[in-house]
Amino acid sequence: MSRARTERLVNLVICLLATRRFLTAAQIAATVAGYEHDPDDPRAHEAFQRKFERDKAELRSLSVPLETGTDSVFDTEPGYRITRRAYALPDIRLAPDEAAVVGLAARLWQHAGLAAAASSGLSKLRAAGVDVDPHATLGVEPVVAVDPAFAPLAAAARERRVVRFDYRVPERDSASTRRLQPWGVVCWRTRWYVVGHDLDRDDTRCFRLSRLVGSVTTTGPAGAFTPPAEVDLISHVAHSWGPVERHGRARVLVRPGYADGVRRWAELVDPEPEGDVAVLAYHCAEELAHWLVGYGADVRVLDPPEVRDPVITRLKEIAANAEAPSGPGGPAVPATPAGPAAPGAVR
Repeated sequence: MSRARTERLVNLVICLLATRRFLTAAQIAATVAGYEHDPDDPRAHEAFQRKFERDKAELRSLSVPLETGTDSVFDTEPGYRITRRAYALPDIRLAPDEAAVVGLAARLWQHAGLAAAASSGLSKLRAAGVDVDPHATLGVEPVVAVDPAFAPLAAAARERRVVRFDYRVPERDSASTRRLQPWGVVCWRTRWYVVGHDLDRDDTRCFRLSRLVGSVTTTGPAGAFTPPAEVDLISHVAHSWGPVERHGRARVLVRPGYADGVRRWAELVDPEPEGDVAVLAYHCAEELAHWLVGYGADVRVLDPPEVRDPVITRLKEIAANAEAPSGPGGPAVPATPAGPAAPGAVR
């Protein structure tokens, strides 16, 4: 999701939470940043209506309780609001072992170069009354592999600073220096890429972080550029590194109320007595299995065997690794990164 749309959705939620009345689409357009248009222009108004319909659908897909109704029988146009009681999160209650897992996840993000985000998440949990014991998981360390260029490129994208780095491609013996306005860092098909405007080529380019040579250097002041409003970083990477044909179909049983990432990616979700059966399209069975392992007991692969068998093998490896001693620090629990079906983005 682009930065502009994310900000627009946040503004829409804040607006609808701040009122007890139902707001019409016209009132929302006049209030929420991102919906500005000339209502007397048919084309502009039609574009606003399409944008607003997409945003409503997005909020509902995120389980935001968007209500539709009127305040009076004399109102001819329906309005929208979000009831605070329905929107508010319930009390967060974590058992000691669950709190320990949260602490372990925070340490994983610190290993990945996102210590500030991890610290912020722990602070919010503690403010909600959740006691996260930092010593509960001593001896168990997450294992995560992140390219050295990840942290400086992610920071440059947030600060909107130009970067310079040396980049090597397989068909050339020597690396070339590139100057880039980084728009964001994304994960696609288990690899990290930076997408932005190449100043020397004067065009949009994406670079695989594993092919960067040496260190990343930032040049110039912060706020030196503005990324495009509706940029889709994943689409740029997918287009540059080849389209993916997902011919395979896998059926997985999803525990009710869990594994939202699987549900969002699924082509179809059917409720069953034991849980929800989701149908997932995939290109590589091994990569899909690697991704599904990260959901643990919340997801069980039903078929085909080419996906189910690698999941079973990976889980057995994790169990064996957890039982086997690995020095005075105890066993190491390998972390499963977000797989190709659900690439993550850091902007």
